[in-house]
Amino acid sequence: MPELPDITAYLTALQSRVVGQPLEALRISSPLLLRTAVPPIHTIEDKTVRSLRRIGKRIVFCFDDDLFLVLHLMIAGRLHWREFDPKKSRAKIGGRQNLAAFDFPNGSLVLTEAGSKRRASLHLVRGEAALAELDPGGLEILTLTPEAFTTALTSENRTLKRALTDPRIFAGIGNAYSDEILHAAQLSPLAQTRKLNAEELHRLFTATISTLTLWTDRFNTEAEKSFPEKVTAFRPEMVAHGRFGQPCPRCGSPIQRIRYADNETNYCPTCQTGGKVLADRSLSRLLGSDWPRTLDELEALRKKVIRNFCE
Repeated sequence: MPELPDITAYLTALQSRVVGQPLEALRISSPLLLRTAVPPIHTIEDKTVRSLRRIGKRIVFCFDDDLFLVLHLMIAGRLHWREFDPKKSRAKIGGRQNLAAFDFPNGSLVLTEAGSKRRASLHLVRGEAALAELDPGGLEILTLTPEAFTTALTSENRTLKRALTDPRIFAGIGNAYSDEILHAAQLSPLAQTRKLNAEELHRLFTATISTLTLWTDRFNTEAEKSFPEKVTAFRPEMVAHGRFGQPCPRCGSPIQRIRYADNETNYCPTCQTGGKVLADRSLSRLLGSDWPRTLDELEALRKKVIRNFCE
């Protein structure tokens, strides 16, 4: 799912392309995309984009007449910019992945969504009050003091992974960057928020700010040069997320993971959990007491499985 750094990059790239431009047409190919009926969606056509906003992981197009077009990309939604060529027709939106096209005088913004599940959403609302109803309420983390961060984090006793990714607590953090933050802070994703000491809380705050700032600045620099066409949650420069089985850049231990539903948590046992291998929900039920607790036990189990397979 595009998170704070990715959404910020989209906004940077769109600023020079659509702000001050009228939306000539909105073409929607998937009926599942549109989640509101009042005002009618085509009310927005011929209106001018006056500014852009971000609400958590949502992109907000602010139009004349107090109208707001709110786009949530969810997990697999992506944006693509197609420059307008007067010698050619507008960007096509046929095919399973193309959900909509926003046509401006200078080009078309095309929304795609990979996979078969249609989770991306589009809302058209009128007025700040209606817009506020779409805000989950999470705090903008880059504006927080250490004290405000700690208060929000410890409002409930939850695991760090769940607290960081809860849009009602913090805005814009998802699966990928929470892994990177926790690796930088050298804290377990399953550590309880109210059991952290003052030093660990400070470490987590510092890691959160530095990680999000690093990636936001990097993506913004790229977006100023060209439209971010290949937004992905898996970057080769990442140190933990998506690096299962690869060596930790800090200590060299293989990165481990916990898989659940459509997500996974990646972590380093040596740097983050004191050498303990965290139980994967499905595999731990299968293996029971045989679940490996350390990297050495995990390696022994791996060799045993290979040996039994070869025999």
